[in-house]
Amino acid sequence: MSETGLKASELSPQQLAEACAAAMWSTDHASQNLGMKIEQVSPGHAVLSMELTQIMANGHGNCHGGYLFTLGDSAFAFACNTYNQLTVAQHCSVTYLRPGRIGDRLTATAKEVTRQGRSGIYDISITNQSGELIAEFRGHSRTVKGTHLPE
Repeated sequence: MSETGLKASELSPQQLAEACAAAMWSTDHASQNLGMKIEQVSPGHAVLSMELTQIMANGHGNCHGGYLFTLGDSAFAFACNTYNQLTVAQHCSVTYLRPGRIGDRLTATAKEVTRQGRSGIYDISITNQSGELIAEFRGHSRTVKGTHLPE
């Protein structure tokens, strides 16, 4: 059952996306411990944000690329898990365009490009608080057995 007490089949697409995100968030300790916030979720789409803190600094004094990747990967995960199907990353690539600076508030926006059968492709952009593009990310997903909510 969802937080509304309804089965997945009784929810609108938007309600289903939100219920799947809530179910995932309840056990996503990695994203929570990094200070991420879910800003928005809808079918095939998710927006997450995160403030870059001092513990994320690399040897150059910028945000370590692994944290940028994790933010993009988390947005990707929430976007591709909006249909009550368990979906995992199959392949991901990231291009770093400019450094994230400690103190920046970054936003990762994940958008579904295509979803057919068990495969999906998602484009994710990571921007800073000024709207500057920090990184581009593309994720390929694979649906596996199981659901987030009872049917």
